[in-house]
Amino acid sequence: MRPGFFFIRREPNTQETSAFRRGSLGAIKLPGGSIPRRRDAEPRHKIKKVRRTFSSRAKTLRRPAAEFFIFPLAFLFLFAPVQGFGQNSYPGLAEEIRALSESGIPSLMQRALDQIRQRNLGNSEFGRIMNAVNINLFRRLYPDIKIQSSAADPPQSHNYAKILRNVEQGLYTAPGASSDYLECVLPFLAYLDETRQDRLLPCLPDLRRAAALNPGSVLAPFFMGLIYERTGSSPEAEAAYRRVLGISPECYPASLAQARLKELAGDHDGALRIIQELVLDFPDNAAVKRQLAVAYYHQKDWSRAQNAIAEALRLNPRDGQLLLIQAHILVEQGRFIPAQRPLDQYASINAQDPFYLFLRARVQAEGLGNQDAALNYLRSLIRSGSPPAGSLVYTARLLLESSREEDQSEGRSLLKRLLEGDPSADVIRMAVRDGITRRDWQAAKNYLAPLLKESPQSQDLLSAYTIEQGLGNNAAALSYARELYDRNPAADEGAEAYISALIETGRQAEAGRLIESRLASAAGDTQKSRYYYLRSRIRGSDDQIVADLRASLFADPRNLSSMIAMFEFYHFRRPEKARALIYLRQALALDPSNPQLRRYAGEYPEVLGN
Repeated sequence: MRPGFFFIRREPNTQETSAFRRGSLGAIKLPGGSIPRRRDAEPRHKIKKVRRTFSSRAKTLRRPAAEFFIFPLAFLFLFAPVQGFGQNSYPGLAEEIRALSESGIPSLMQRALDQIRQRNLGNSEFGRIMNAVNINLFRRLYPDIKIQSSAADPPQSHNYAKILRNVEQGLYTAPGASSDYLECVLPFLAYLDETRQDRLLPCLPDLRRAAALNPGSVLAPFFMGLIYERTGSSPEAEAAYRRVLGISPECYPASLAQARLKELAGDHDGALRIIQELVLDFPDNAAVKRQLAVAYYHQKDWSRAQNAIAEALRLNPRDGQLLLIQAHILVEQGRFIPAQRPLDQYASINAQDPFYLFLRARVQAEGLGNQDAALNYLRSLIRSGSPPAGSLVYTARLLLESSREEDQSEGRSLLKRLLEGDPSADVIRMAVRDGITRRDWQAAKNYLAPLLKESPQSQDLLSAYTIEQGLGNNAAALSYARELYDRNPAADEGAEAYISALIETGRQAEAGRLIESRLASAAGDTQKSRYYYLRSRIRGSDDQIVADLRASLFADPRNLSSMIAMFEFYHFRRPEKARALIYLRQALALDPSNPQLRRYAGEYPEVLGN
């Protein structure tokens, strides 16, 4: 019987340049040397020569002695280390596959899988475990990349298999003093979604040792970047991600992480530039598309964000973050009914999420006018212990605007907490409004003072006018009202304050001319109602006063100022208790917590009794 012959294909040493962005793949620099790309079209004259040599000898040598000589020669040829690659030589196929796998670079890991398949190593212990390693790295780091491989079937007794089993259970396998690179980095796959510092930080020494073992791999520095990012060390995280991308731009999760860091730092333009570059390199990558949607959202480019979010949600309808972003955009656009659909979808994911509760509250308060339901959501949000930015201010405002005294008291307690430390301008303005509502003019003035020293907004000038008027400082009130009016003479709010200040300082003729001008150009009944009320204040006869107040209430039956003026007319100027009582009740219905009306109601016990 003719003996069998064994041959090994030996590829020539080819040097290639990295051209990832052009779609090609070049030589890979690894600790053991340079791994050349396979070129199927390249002549195999050396291989053919070896094959012809063995074949011819097999035909001519029939004697047992010759067969005895050829068989061990072929055996030695098969198992001898591959030579002939100069200084960049590598010891063998197993080392090549291991080096490709350890790189963490998608194209190289795919080459490792191809080698295992093409060399029929899939049934060997080594091939099975390396298959499992690469498949797990792809599935967890690059889930959007489709790979060609057989199913993972690792030998269960192998150390890597034990690590991967623990990874499935979210358990970190400490590598101890191991000098095996994969034993140092694979355990961190269990913590890819971990955010707790007490679990992440102890992993750093293992990853630092791994980075020293294999400086050409992206795995250790990328995992270190994740730890730094999640523990608030942004500069260290940025440095780690730059190192990863210096090794290979194929590790797109590092670019996505860079974009996240820029978003966190408020550099929304920089984050968007990174994502737009990634879209050019990975046009079909779902993770990149998703991050593009987030970048547009942070830019407040609602239309582009909505299109990108819709596309990303088609790929993953249960992406919780995108559902909340979609709902938030709809709420900001005032589309409260459509916003309920993504919120309903998110409810099955995490109905206790603080931002979800905040958006639900806004839909109830602003869209449906159900303040009680909104406050229920907001109280749940406060109990969560991690309210989103702006939610406490929103809660305090709703509580202070409530008609119930217990809600107002709760709102003031929350406002007091918000004023501690370094309150925002929005919080200070809320304190000013609350002081004005309570007629606590001096407290309101104290809160407003720092805002007036900077660059006051129009609403700050209006508050200043109201406060000075309440304190009886008519000259100061006129000064603020004039400044407000000069900023935008077309605005009714500033014009009304200026007219009122002119009346208070005895400049009725000037106020009258301005009133008539504004009445002639008033576009709506609400505006006309306010100017009729102002004109009633400069009328000389009772009949003219009553006529203007009635015209004001006819144009807007909810004009509180006209309602109070009617009550005061029949209470003080022409005492008619029955009529005064009618207007007092109507005014209290509009503003039951108004301190001035509450004082008037004290003179009419039947009002509160009924």
